Amino acid sequence: MMYREHAQDVLGQWLAWRRAGEVALVVVTATQGGAVRMPGALMAVSATGQRCGYISGGCIDADVAMHAMEALRTGRVERLRYGNGSPFIDMPLPCGGAIEVGVLPNAEADVLRACRDRLVSRQPVTLTLSPSGDLRLGHSTMANALSFRYTPKLHLRIAGRGADSLALARLAMASGIPTELQLREGTEAQEARRLGIDNVTQLTLPSALPARDDDPWTAFLLAFHDADWEDALLTQALGGPAFYIGAVGSRTTHARRCARLGAAGAVERQIERIRGPVGLVPSMREASTLAVSVLAEVVEAYQRKVRCPFASTALVLLAAGQSRRFEEGDKLLARLHGQRIIQRAAAALQGHDLAARIAVVGPDQAARAVELRAAGWTVVVNAQSEKGLSASLAAGIREAGQCRGVEAALVMLADMPNVPDAHLVDLRDALTPERSAVMSLAGAVHSPPALFDRAVFDSLTGLAGDAGAGQLFQSLAHTATVAIPADWALDVDTREDLMKVDCVN
Repeated sequence: MMYREHAQDVLGQWLAWRRAGEVALVVVTATQGGAVRMPGALMAVSATGQRCGYISGGCIDADVAMHAMEALRTGRVERLRYGNGSPFIDMPLPCGGAIEVGVLPNAEADVLRACRDRLVSRQPVTLTLSPSGDLRLGHSTMANALSFRYTPKLHLRIAGRGADSLALARLAMASGIPTELQLREGTEAQEARRLGIDNVTQLTLPSALPARDDDPWTAFLLAFHDADWEDALLTQALGGPAFYIGAVGSRTTHARRCARLGAAGAVERQIERIRGPVGLVPSMREASTLAVSVLAEVVEAYQRKVRCPFASTALVLLAAGQSRRFEEGDKLLARLHGQRIIQRAAAALQGHDLAARIAVVGPDQAARAVELRAAGWTVVVNAQSEKGLSASLAAGIREAGQCRGVEAALVMLADMPNVPDAHLVDLRDALTPERSAVMSLAGAVHSPPALFDRAVFDSLTGLAGDAGAGQLFQSLAHTATVAIPADWALDVDTREDLMKVDCVN
């Protein structure tokens, strides 16, 4: 029995067992009330009953494994429910909730291998389970299909010297966190390897740092007490996508290092990314307790990034467009599968916490405003909507800039009803700290939705005409694009467009 929990590890073991024989994949498909694991949690079960991964706190795993072995014998997909509403009345859940699982005896090896490979290559991936039990990569709009998103493992990079670095690396490794240790002293590197820490790099000169290999799922912790090394290592980290950058030291020490970085030309907004003093528990004086405090802060930041990716993002919905080409009334009030187009747009990211939801309408579009307010949006009336898309964009961005805690704005068009939340999450992932903007790419054309860092808000409010933000995007440095399928990029201007959208859904 292996209590691995990350999808990369469970799928890796599933593939290893599959080379020797049959193996089932168990997927948590839904939970109700309290639950140890979230939907999407995985467990592999071999034909001999070996298990890798877990789906509960131990309440049901053994029983599910027996069902999985039976499914391997019959070849039939099983769907099981435990807890409230379950036929297994002799197995109540202590938490009082319910867990539903799918048992897949013939999961597609190629799909699971591709999923595992994406995670190994440090890329998020979505796995979709059809009602019949088939798996595929990517998001699906199929009715009753379930999509589960998996993110790469937290990776910790520590640069420093002394007991603080070694204690943190040892604790992180013991917690299953891949850790890279960069040390100044050769004797400390030897000690690290003796402690079982294999990924060790020896630092030589501040002017000759190893190439940075951070990604959006990397946390960087500086544990030096030397200004030359601090400045060089922090400058390098700030130029990359690490989601967490922290530095050991007192408030006074941290203020001094920030002042040095500012004097050397670092932008204040970037300097603010550096956490200091580090740790959830302040003023730890021993390396062991400091390690616990720092690792807790890193894990908390990672979980917040994974579970609340839009916590500092304002969603700006541009809904002030005219319906001049749309026959028979207002295009955004037209119905698509029993729901108004504007209602579909207003449902974007409904399951996510956002810093603000802002919708922009024109002065003569009261019916749109009513729908949006009913859905919980802050409605901004753009009295200059006739001046084009840029005027509405500016109105929405100005409102976003006044909202507390907003660090980015995600701009959507209300007449694009097919954009799924999965694409918006991909945009959010792509806006790493060193980037200023991310746009969708429809074929070779830059397109909404688009995500902008707060640093370019002033530039967005200065645009004019109907060009939107595309021209500004092309003038910016440090940007990225995310491909959007043609079906998702459809917009509605005419009745014919509405029919095309209807055919896709």
